[in-house]
Amino acid sequence: MIIDLPGIGAYTLNERTVWPVPEAPATSRIVYAAAHVVADPLGDNTPGSPAAVDWDATLRFRHHLWSHGLRVADAMDTAQRNMGLDWAATKELIRRSAAEARTVGDPATLVACGAGTDHASGAGDLDAIAAAYAEQIETVQEAGAGVIVMASRQLARVATGPQDYHQVYGKLFGLADRPVILHWLGEMFDPQLAGYWGSRDVAAATESFLELIHAHASMVDGVKVSLLDEEHEVGLRAALPEGVKLYTGDDFNYPSLIKTGSHALLGIFDAIAPAAAAALQVLDSAEAACDEAGRERLLASYDEIFAPTVPLSRKIFEAPTYNYKTGIVFLAWLNGHQDAFAMVNGAQSARSLLHLSEVFRLADQAGLLADQELAVRRMKALLAVNGL
Repeated sequence: MIIDLPGIGAYTLNERTVWPVPEAPATSRIVYAAAHVVADPLGDNTPGSPAAVDWDATLRFRHHLWSHGLRVADAMDTAQRNMGLDWAATKELIRRSAAEARTVGDPATLVACGAGTDHASGAGDLDAIAAAYAEQIETVQEAGAGVIVMASRQLARVATGPQDYHQVYGKLFGLADRPVILHWLGEMFDPQLAGYWGSRDVAAATESFLELIHAHASMVDGVKVSLLDEEHEVGLRAALPEGVKLYTGDDFNYPSLIKTGSHALLGIFDAIAPAAAAALQVLDSAEAACDEAGRERLLASYDEIFAPTVPLSRKIFEAPTYNYKTGIVFLAWLNGHQDAFAMVNGAQSARSLLHLSEVFRLADQAGLLADQELAVRRMKALLAVNGL
């Protein structure tokens, strides 16, 4: 099958890859896919408008992730928090996602949701920020989902140093009914979070972050770190208190970080779930292998599965990194998980046609076009709309 792609030329697709669906989730790592929302193509999802969501398609996609043994991290930046998904839609997403998880199993295990302060953009002091966090934490807990404490633009703006972060987060731990996941989102994902934890110096910010975690270790399930710095993550992982997990959020270096001990909470797993699930099953087998030669063969297979997904992920997450959601939704559309290439806030226009053409090619190279005829047909339709 051949398609003419702008910037690439005549491209011949590889033989289709059929990924096995696991009988049960992998056990060697805890893995969350940060899931996107599906926009209603008939809704007014123009920039600045309230989000109109296709709830049926959004929930079907979560079943797709669960079917591959992945947990779902919902209402996160992949779902366009702070980039079009307003609080009214977010509350509904949290409620619906947790309720849908009950049809599969325990929502507290299957789904964790982001709690932040984005509904209180005018919060001007630490008490107001803590109150905004408290409202969202209550919403998540009432739904029965796990809590991911998201980084707050409002706190980043108001805080004068590490002590202010510790004061606010200290209050939040007292509100949680079970250990939470803390989220450190780098400024490449959101420039308004520069200097989080009280310093623009990463080493100083890390010291502040670790001080907070050690002081409240019993209430921290783990930390999700999205700084795209493998060396930093390895060092942070080693410095965490016993029992506190490191959930990698590094969409550039996830294969090696997971292999060496990180768990995962990744936006790219929304797009590469079938391959990720297969790789994690192999990692389970490798870590259970009795002989070193068998273990090395299995780890080589793990690397082989993940290797072609890395160029795809690096393309999707290239600068400006915060526009990665467009590539995630583009692949969901190509793979038939939604009927339209539409996003809340009109974000489908955030990447160029040349960028999307390369995403198409790299997805095929990674074996991640589930129905190649559908993908080619939809890609040709997109090209035609753009005069090609």
